[in-house]
Amino acid sequence: MLKERLKRLQRTIVESPVWRSMFRHDYRDTQRNRVLMIMANVWLHLHPPKVRRHAIRIRFTWCMGGITFLFFLVLTVTGVVLMFYYRPVAEYAYADMKYLQFDVPFGMLVRNMHRWAAHGMVLSVWLHMFRVFMTGSYKAPREFNWVVGVILLTLTLLLSFTGYLLPWDQLSIWAVTVGTNMARATPLLGHEGPFAEVVGVTPRYDARAFLLGGTIVGPPTLLRFYVLHCIFLPILASVLMIVHFWRIRKDGGISGPL
Repeated sequence: MLKERLKRLQRTIVESPVWRSMFRHDYRDTQRNRVLMIMANVWLHLHPPKVRRHAIRIRFTWCMGGITFLFFLVLTVTGVVLMFYYRPVAEYAYADMKYLQFDVPFGMLVRNMHRWAAHGMVLSVWLHMFRVFMTGSYKAPREFNWVVGVILLTLTLLLSFTGYLLPWDQLSIWAVTVGTNMARATPLLGHEGPFAEVVGVTPRYDARAFLLGGTIVGPPTLLRFYVLHCIFLPILASVLMIVHFWRIRKDGGISGPL
């Protein structure tokens, strides 16, 4: 009796217009229906219809790609919260950081979550690249996705570097001073780097001047680092992550063991 009621309830649900508007194919567990149901559904189409057995083994993947993406989501949420209380102005930046840390409810928790998630993301990206290299997952047909991953690694380091200045304390100011001085020797972009004379780079128009907005770390530097850290680099990283995930699907999922 109960089984018949459950079957009738099930039939009523799957034949309703609401269900059919979301799931256009039958849900019976066959290989064809599984593919059609996932590919035609707005909620499920990101999930592959098939997953190779090795792709869900922690000892093979280390789950570093997923952990990196999780850190990115944590950084996005906590970063938006921090933006509510922070002004990228030299007169207020340090005071806003202290106000956020000691006066805003759960401010210290949010700031520390953002800080440690940033450290964790850098570590997990390096481990992910190391795993991909050691398992040969960069080889054909995945060369393009390897290049995308290298760019994402660079963006992760740039996100950490630009965010380091935002507290506007002595440690961050002098660390960015050292980092931007190194930019003077960048090939093609720094006036002290290789091929600078060929390109015509000068001290007023090189990578260091672009980052600083002048000759020393000052208010223009803080504003530029804030824009890079909160707008430009996250958007670029998000677009490349979408491409990265898409290429994993197009290349047949996670590569198998060597």
